[in-house]
Amino acid sequence: MSADKSLQTLRLDKWLWAARFYKTRSLATAAISGGHVHLNSERIKPAKTLKCGDEVRIRKGQMEITIVVEAISDRRGPAAVAQTLYRETAESQIKREQDKSQIRAERAALPTTRGRPDKHTQRELRRLKKEQGE
Repeated sequence: MSADKSLQTLRLDKWLWAARFYKTRSLATAAISGGHVHLNSERIKPAKTLKCGDEVRIRKGQMEITIVVEAISDRRGPAAVAQTLYRETAESQIKREQDKSQIRAERAALPTTRGRPDKHTQRELRRLKKEQGE
């Protein structure tokens, strides 16, 4: 599958689904309606038409990506093909890498847990709770 050359424009929600930014069209529609997707620096509706050269800004959680539409396709295919539909801007790549390193640093500062307490720790917790209850 490759980008369809006969398509000049396409609904934004359908393109986001085809480019694999969202797993379903309804998730893409919800993100657009919720203001997480902007087209050419404007908040838009899901049915807004998209064309080659448009700039799309997508915010997912703490991450924000800015891409330029390179091709239009209304069919969802493999990830390798979907990546040919857009190009991420250089500023977006730099910012995304900075955000990733900041998130890693924040996670490293958090205390790590080893999962469920073992038998010895469970007994100790019960004993402490019993002492506090009396």
